[in-house]
Amino acid sequence: MSAQLKTEEIKPDGNDFLPGLAIDTVIFGFHQNQLKILLLEYRNTGLMALPGGFILTNENLNDAAKRVLSERTGLSDIYLEQFYVFGDLSRFDPAPMRAIMAAKGYAPPENHWLLRRFISVGYYALVDFTKAVPIPDSLSDSCAWYDLANLPPLMQDHQFIVQKALDTLRTDLDRKLIGFNLLAETFTMADLQSLYETILDQKLHRSGFQRKMLSLGILERLDKHYSGGAHKAPFLYRFMSSK
Repeated sequence: MSAQLKTEEIKPDGNDFLPGLAIDTVIFGFHQNQLKILLLEYRNTGLMALPGGFILTNENLNDAAKRVLSERTGLSDIYLEQFYVFGDLSRFDPAPMRAIMAAKGYAPPENHWLLRRFISVGYYALVDFTKAVPIPDSLSDSCAWYDLANLPPLMQDHQFIVQKALDTLRTDLDRKLIGFNLLAETFTMADLQSLYETILDQKLHRSGFQRKMLSLGILERLDKHYSGGAHKAPFLYRFMSSK
């Protein structure tokens, strides 16, 4: 659970929010065979975290997740997937939140609602990071993209949350491709394979990959893409739902 403190959130009782429940978002960024993740850095604390937030008492859970994503990236209508609930006792540690608030000049009382134990609902999204505008919250110094293969240390259990989200993304990739909408309306099989190889972090056999994708029943084959020698022209494809 990371924070984006507004006036209501500083109130010690937290009556405007569901008690003990938070949202953490793992926002993967993809572009030109690069995979990144969005992180917050908290000023004067040395702490880095996933973008997160809290659920208003009159707000749907999924709506709260969409709001958090919009506030952190400036994007709306993004496919979000709820993937896990993080509730182990071992994740409870009020020290980071106390340090974050202290760095902003706020000394919370010991019974402040933000210092209590939180269960966090995890959501992940996969977006084109060139279209997102990372926006820091009121407590953080920066909000930026980091290479997934070279992440800095993260607060609390956020490294575990990232790994759980990545495992889920890789498992669900076949079923979620259309929702992510990361490719152009028409694309080659090589374009699609490059996306898979980046997310899975492994090379795939070309013919085997093509057979698998065609067997899923989600692609429509179009005319060939002529960019030079006709004998090398690949077919173009599009997702059936985009017709």
